[in-house]
Amino acid sequence: MFFGITIEKLLVIGVIAALIVGPERLPRYAESFARLVKKAGDYLRGAKERMREEVGPEIDELDWRKLDPRQYDPRRIIRDALLDDTPVAPRPAAPATPAEPGPAAAATGSAASLLATATAMNAASAGAEPAAAAPASRAPKVFSAEELPPYDSEAT
Repeated sequence: MFFGITIEKLLVIGVIAALIVGPERLPRYAESFARLVKKAGDYLRGAKERMREEVGPEIDELDWRKLDPRQYDPRRIIRDALLDDTPVAPRPAAPATPAEPGPAAAATGSAASLLATATAMNAASAGAEPAAAAPASRAPKVFSAEELPPYDSEAT
């Protein structure tokens, strides 16, 4: 199917073209069409050869499926990262000294596990080893309503 044209539609177009052109001019047009198809094939073969000359012989070894952008489905990547059960080595802890609590500081205990998962996904996509989940002692502090800054609707 090319541009939504099926074989049946092409046959109908061919029959209509044959009726319009007529039997006298049909062989001449068919010959012209055959030459056009042959030139297009030669052009494509030449393009392949030029590409092989410019890139080199390693183009034959290239796995084109890895370069297909359709394989990068974000939902699949996230699902694979979340379901990845490989053991991870703990990272050294950095001192946590929040200067000023922000809106993200009102996190719950489950947010800590989401943060650890996101950190592991970022490390995995960068090619590094994923970090271990944050220990319970390093869970984000939950602030009360008095400690949070006022809500600014224009800032969001």
